[in-house]
Amino acid sequence: MRKETALFITFLLVTNLLFAQQKPNVIYIYADDLGYGELGSYGQEKIKTPHLDKIAKEGIKFTQHYAGAPVCAPSRCMLMTGKNSGKSYIRGNYELGGFEDENEGGQMPLPEGTFTIAKLMKEAGYTTGAIGKWGLGMSDATGSPNLQGFDYFYGYLCQKQAHNFYPTHLWENGKSVALDNSYIQVHKPLAKDAPDSAFEYFKGKDYSVTKMAEKTLDFIKENKTKPFFLYLPYTGPHVSLQAPEEAIKEYIGKFEEQPYHGEKGYASSLYPKSTYAAMITYMDLQVGKIMDLLKELGLDKNTIVMFSSDNGATFDTGGADTKFFNSTAGLRGRKQDLYEGGIREPFIARWPGKIPAGKVTDLISTQYDLMETLSELTGVKAWKNDGVSFLPTLLGKDKKQKKREYIYFEFPEKGGQVAIRMGDWKGVKSKMKKNKNAPWEIYNLRTDVNETTDLASQHPELAKKFEEILKAEHQPTHINDWEFINPKVAVKE
Repeated sequence: MRKETALFITFLLVTNLLFAQQKPNVIYIYADDLGYGELGSYGQEKIKTPHLDKIAKEGIKFTQHYAGAPVCAPSRCMLMTGKNSGKSYIRGNYELGGFEDENEGGQMPLPEGTFTIAKLMKEAGYTTGAIGKWGLGMSDATGSPNLQGFDYFYGYLCQKQAHNFYPTHLWENGKSVALDNSYIQVHKPLAKDAPDSAFEYFKGKDYSVTKMAEKTLDFIKENKTKPFFLYLPYTGPHVSLQAPEEAIKEYIGKFEEQPYHGEKGYASSLYPKSTYAAMITYMDLQVGKIMDLLKELGLDKNTIVMFSSDNGATFDTGGADTKFFNSTAGLRGRKQDLYEGGIREPFIARWPGKIPAGKVTDLISTQYDLMETLSELTGVKAWKNDGVSFLPTLLGKDKKQKKREYIYFEFPEKGGQVAIRMGDWKGVKSKMKKNKNAPWEIYNLRTDVNETTDLASQHPELAKKFEEILKAEHQPTHINDWEFINPKVAVKE
């Protein structure tokens, strides 16, 4: 009887393990300030991204996928919560504290009780991890990732700390973990006649992306026998221009370039173009290591890997030259803009045997659709949100894909902006803090993806429709500086 009981218990354990592994693992990789045209699979010719290009080749590539906002914190909030920028709790980069270690304060924290994609995945029986840049609250605040559904966190909690790729510390489950780096005043400029040796100040021993990549592999190994959800908001290629020497050497001599002395903020660099390219290629290399490990552990066919970026390519700051690299693939605008270059993002996904290889889709979609997508994947009901599941498109079931009427954007920075994507049409309002009744610019993205010809005078009916959508989607915010649609008091510019 004992032998039969033992055999039955063993059978149950094996059955439960097999059942658990039927749930696909989900890895969502989120680059920082990566432009629409900075992957080879999206037309990049100067920067090498072989591993990400392979994911696109073996999976699906989206050509009309959008971030929720054109800067870091609100995009991350919208990804986590499924809300658009007219309803999101966080709508701008609300900074707390300073850059110094002793003044680290983070950003506006997610409030207590927020339903996140991590909480959804936990309800579905997944172990959850986040490794990278959080930007939604410090460890002692309600926005701590460990209070927002993540079993494990490692990386930067504060976006300002993430300006430096050689920080003195990173955070692991609420505790500061020291790295082998001296403190760097990362925005300290150098004199124009500074010797080459002066640039050594901005280098360290422990490169943050390397440390985060190591923790990523550890997490996968530790959770290989149970379903896991892993959110990887890695920090490349957000300036500062810093990369491991071996990565930079791959590019030195390939571009004409002059040293950057920090005159537009962030770390100085002897080889700014080579370093920028190296940051993207080095991040791509870490993605390759993840893919290799999944195959080694036999998890490859049971893991969905997705990749996107939080907003468009950086504006002219920190020594980056996104015009040289054609980082927006010709799209108008960059980070902080609601034109296409600020919000249209690369998005690729791979799931062998489930996602058709080599597929390209023009589905109009957005990052806050991930909440509904994971809800449909797992069967766990999400809270009320603004997303539409793109799971049918992932699985090649395009006829079952629900189409949305529009995507709504509002952004309180850079003068106050609103944008609406509705089919082929795009409406944009700018400088609304000066004039909340600013006129609509209207573009036909099918014939004018670079938004060069304003057709507003020919389509007053679209302007009227866009105005109706704006009124329907905007909810008052709790931060006065963010309320430029219906301000009760004067709004700061």
